[in-house]
Amino acid sequence: MAEPPKLRVLMVSDFFFPNFGGVENHIYYLSQCLLKLGHKVVVMTHAYGNRSGVRYMTGGLKVYYVPWRPFVMQTTFPTVYGTLPIVRTILRREKITVVHGHQAFSTLCHEALMHARTMGYKVVFTDHSLYGFADVGSIHMNKVLQFSLADIDQAICVSHTSKENTVLRSGLSPAKVFMIPNAVDTAMFKPASVRPSTDIITIVVISRLVYRKGADLLVEVIPEVCRLYPNVRFVVGGDGPKHVRLEEMREKHSLQDRVEMLGAVPHSRVRSVLVTGHIFLNSSLTEAFCIAILEAASCGLLTVSTRVGGVPEAFFFHGLQVLPDDMVVLAEPDPNDMVRAIEKAISILPSINPEDMHNRMKKLYSWQDVAKRTEIVYDRALKCSNRSLLERLSRFLSCGAWAGKLFCMVMILDYLLWRLLQLLQPDEDIEEAPDIRLCDQRDVEVSEGLKEEDKVRNG
Repeated sequence: MAEPPKLRVLMVSDFFFPNFGGVENHIYYLSQCLLKLGHKVVVMTHAYGNRSGVRYMTGGLKVYYVPWRPFVMQTTFPTVYGTLPIVRTILRREKITVVHGHQAFSTLCHEALMHARTMGYKVVFTDHSLYGFADVGSIHMNKVLQFSLADIDQAICVSHTSKENTVLRSGLSPAKVFMIPNAVDTAMFKPASVRPSTDIITIVVISRLVYRKGADLLVEVIPEVCRLYPNVRFVVGGDGPKHVRLEEMREKHSLQDRVEMLGAVPHSRVRSVLVTGHIFLNSSLTEAFCIAILEAASCGLLTVSTRVGGVPEAFFFHGLQVLPDDMVVLAEPDPNDMVRAIEKAISILPSINPEDMHNRMKKLYSWQDVAKRTEIVYDRALKCSNRSLLERLSRFLSCGAWAGKLFCMVMILDYLLWRLLQLLQPDEDIEEAPDIRLCDQRDVEVSEGLKEEDKVRNG
């Protein structure tokens, strides 16, 4: 008979597969590694198209695609209390012990954390992004974050820069915030068996084509680099509002044969695109921690990136630089400086050894290590004392003269609705779901990959 799970974790976010992105990959890989460590992991997200209901993924990862449709930017419409019944049902059915929310943009995450705390569950939040303080959108988001984090047990950020940003925005005690970086699946992102010829230098860009990702910088950088280097071509993967600007740039400078636009690239195809190139270009204007850079480095590509947010931290480990200057070139988010950085990258390209870079990434970045460090955060959360409703309300009152009172009213009503649901449907009437663990060949491969990863790190 199988041993019972150590912990039962509910991952909650609006961002999960089949959508692709850094948050989606983080949740998936972290969940898979937690499953290997003997925990039960369940994911809750909104429906994607006709994907609704309960689905199982590799290793027995159970996913609830609740019947809420995305409102804007893949986030659900904020209902405040509309998700309470289904969140309560999932928590009871799966016998959850820790609720782990991801991404400050996710309304489903904020609502689930609020309901979980009302019901006395331990909650952890991971922030994956950086936000400003001056514009209207950031001010609104920071106040929502302050409300959500006023009553959480522990928080996680993916870089030291992200930690400082989250503490300043939310007023959360730094002692409650842990820094756990992202990782990369080095078993998936491997260099090509035959390195592409350097007669034609290919620069790869894979990113959402939005302002925050520096798409406007690309519009100015690409024509200048193509003018300086006739043997350089660009491959741009991604989609977004700025896609039209890049198409216009390509038409204006007659670069149709030198700038290839791939559109949206599924994560399963990212590696096949990366290995066709020599240099990976990241032009983000703000970034908490760029997983795409790690994936490119793992594939043996020389990286040129803007020096913003937590990007420089991706190349340091325990304060020591792990990728030397001949593996990464950083530039200010300025077109002229980025062109100079690309010139430097092209000059040192002959000295790059893709296999050596891949092996170094394999030793330094591991999702297994991320999972073990996340376990520590869960243990810290479980040791936090339970607080009464009055103690919790006092925390919300400190959020502002008017906002504090509003937050208290929201929490009191949430508490009353939860009690009403208990009267209408007692906890004992909610059927508990059996623990099912699926194991197929892919599951075995993942397990073997983690063991091999552990050997490399310890050897």
